[in-house]
Amino acid sequence: MSSPEDLTARARIRDAAIELFADRGVDGATIRDIAQKAGVSSGLLRHHFGSKEGLRDACDEHVLHELTALGNRFIEFQVVDRITPDTLRMQRYMTRSVLDGSPAGQALFDRLIEYGERWFVTTDFKVADPRAFVAVLAVMKMSMLTSRDQLSRVLGVDTGEPEGWARVLRASLEIFSTPLVTHEQADLARTALDGLFPSEE
Repeated sequence: MSSPEDLTARARIRDAAIELFADRGVDGATIRDIAQKAGVSSGLLRHHFGSKEGLRDACDEHVLHELTALGNRFIEFQVVDRITPDTLRMQRYMTRSVLDGSPAGQALFDRLIEYGERWFVTTDFKVADPRAFVAVLAVMKMSMLTSRDQLSRVLGVDTGEPEGWARVLRASLEIFSTPLVTHEQADLARTALDGLFPSEE
């Protein structure tokens, strides 16, 4: 997760926290657990980050920066050559953080959507509701991470590891590149939805 020159005590603590938060959730990882994994004292952890929430904020910033720096892409298919165990761990961390129901998790999700909207305007996509498009796409991707146990069981490979995740991405590519409904069917469904729930626009 860190380059050799970045293995300061602060970086070790942050990386240990990301790994434990990804595996156990923020509530499931104690200050003591994180300090022990990082090879430091609990006092040093508090010196650098103040509290577990302060540490979580630092982890959020680091993970968001690292993942968005993968090529400034919102759809992962464009950076599949950079899928590593560390990248998958950060993705699991972000998903757990977003879904834990905390204000910090909600704020992180809001930032993801804002990033997705900035990405969207660089594309040629033409959709009626860009914000909904970005939000649903983000949640669909997170669901592939939250369903790791079920996917791993039915596919017979750990989808939390690069080889298994590659199989998930291959299936995702098939889904995204194969129209499941015709244009005519989509238009009929939109008309029906508009009749039931008129758009505010």
